[in-house]
Amino acid sequence: MMVALESKSFDDTDDVRPFAGKGEARVVTLAGSTVSRAHFEPGWRWSENVKPIAGTDSCQSPHFGYVLSGRMHVVMDDGTEADAGPNEIVRIEPGHDAWVVGEEPCEMVDFGISPTYAKSGS
Repeated sequence: MMVALESKSFDDTDDVRPFAGKGEARVVTLAGSTVSRAHFEPGWRWSENVKPIAGTDSCQSPHFGYVLSGRMHVVMDDGTEADAGPNEIVRIEPGHDAWVVGEEPCEMVDFGISPTYAKSGS
């Protein structure tokens, strides 16, 4: 029987994935989809804080997110780049680096991450 209604809170997550001292992703799985609320501290950069966990040259997780606060700069492997800031929705395909812009933490809800994003041993 299929469940008709599911609800979860980021206050009671299925997993917490630290970003090498510069924030974390709080992860829930709902209806088979992985959703995260990530907190990126100033100075966070994928290539420094997640690359050692992922073991890939660039981030290979897709993202479909909503930025709650702060700013994130994204550079694709092909050189395309853009910023995402508060109240903006962003879609990022695999093959990128990203970092926090400025001195404010970036908070983002991501509805499109890979189930293994920032997960040690994946």
